[in-house]
Amino acid sequence: QVQLVESGGGLVQTGGSLRLSCVASGRTFSSYSMGWFRQAPGKEREPVAGISWSSGNPYYVDSVKGRFTLSRDNAKNTVYLQMNSLKPEDTAVYYCAAGRAVYSGALFSRDAYNYWGQGTQVTVSS
Repeated sequence: QVQLVESGGGLVQTGGSLRLSCVASGRTFSSYSMGWFRQAPGKEREPVAGISWSSGNPYYVDSVKGRFTLSRDNAKNTVYLQMNSLKPEDTAVYYCAAGRAVYSGALFSRDAYNYWGQGTQVTVSS
């Protein structure tokens, strides 16, 4: 069982930055791929970024490439999502997810993840 706790959300102006953190419980964090998803009101939950358990390489959806940076610290059981140059369309609840040994090709699939955090609200004002 893995429990995920997100933090770092808030209200920011267009062009601002936020850093989201997700702390995972358990001793096998390094064997989990981690993902960030977001859900805006009235929309489906969509992928934002994922980081492979094996290579540690991050992957991003096109809409956040060049603005968001995903990293992980296995010693702290934590993943970080640094979000820069935020836009109003980034407004959503952001969810952290963990999936055991998810390979890079599936990082953007919700079904690949077994565990989800409670979400943290990110609001970008125009």
